[in-house]
Amino acid sequence: MVHPGLALLLFALASVGLYLIFRPRTGVFSRFLRMIRTSERVRLEDALKHLLHCESMGISCTTDSVAGVLEASRGQALQLLTQLDRMGLARSDGVGHHLTDEGRSYALRLLRTHRLLERYLADRTGVPAEEWHERAEREEHLLTAAETEQLSARMGHPVYDPHGDPIPSAGGALPPSVGIPLTGVERGSIVRVVHLEDEPREAYDRLLARGLAPGMVLRVTDATPSMVRFTCDGREVALAAVLAANVEVVAEAGLDTLREEPTETLAGLVVGDEAEVVDISPVCQGPQRRRLLDLGVIPGTTIRAVMTSASGDPVAYEIRGALIALRHQQAEWIRVKRSTGEQGEAA
Repeated sequence: MVHPGLALLLFALASVGLYLIFRPRTGVFSRFLRMIRTSERVRLEDALKHLLHCESMGISCTTDSVAGVLEASRGQALQLLTQLDRMGLARSDGVGHHLTDEGRSYALRLLRTHRLLERYLADRTGVPAEEWHERAEREEHLLTAAETEQLSARMGHPVYDPHGDPIPSAGGALPPSVGIPLTGVERGSIVRVVHLEDEPREAYDRLLARGLAPGMVLRVTDATPSMVRFTCDGREVALAAVLAANVEVVAEAGLDTLREEPTETLAGLVVGDEAEVVDISPVCQGPQRRRLLDLGVIPGTTIRAVMTSASGDPVAYEIRGALIALRHQQAEWIRVKRSTGEQGEAA
């Protein structure tokens, strides 16, 4: 026979457990239901964005394409499209699926939030460039329309994201792309990069590794169906055509020649070397660029390598009478012209 006191204790513990599970709004079950609803909304919004992408590319959105992008089964994709149809956000013409006017407005609002978040991450945080897209993908579903407009106002209502993509206006206007793929540029042309496609991630990472960024000026030296070669800041770069197609450029008006002499970066200096700053690479953006400018890293400034740490990274440099430590990656962003007659001693 169970002791009455023990039975009462077990009943109390069971009651507390049930309360914690089923407590309104904050209980485990309520949170689980909200998570399911949130996940469903995220998948619906991602499907809307895919519909907008297909529309912008002039291709049909199919059940299979939605399943592929969302990494879902064909049945799940069909359920999402059916739900969007019931909500009045999409419709089917028997061949493919298309956005309604309301669905297009919704999708453009998501795209606006995504690109504003990428701009914020680039300009106001130290998040690496290769992580901007994925962070924005996660956070775009969390902001309300009012919070999106507050974010835009805080940044001065930017027009382009850090990859060069236009940011839809609050009214849903989306300027057309002005660039053409680097693969379509004739040999000898001087062009400026206006956009780097950030998907797929692997291709974008390879473009970053080649030191490419919006704003850079290139001279195309060769173009074949399989390869594009160009010079940039005195460097010769070769890109496979499949990668070059992810780089959009415009003709650089009023520029007939391009600096061809090789330049080096601050990272190439050894202790005792001096060099004059040429510029900071466009790859360096946001707070990291502002920090370098605040330290006096501007064209014409003389920098001297003074001391190397035991591990070789960071290195101490003398800039305008002050010593600062820069890591190798930061030093790679600073293009310099070595002072003539200066020879460094081994570190």
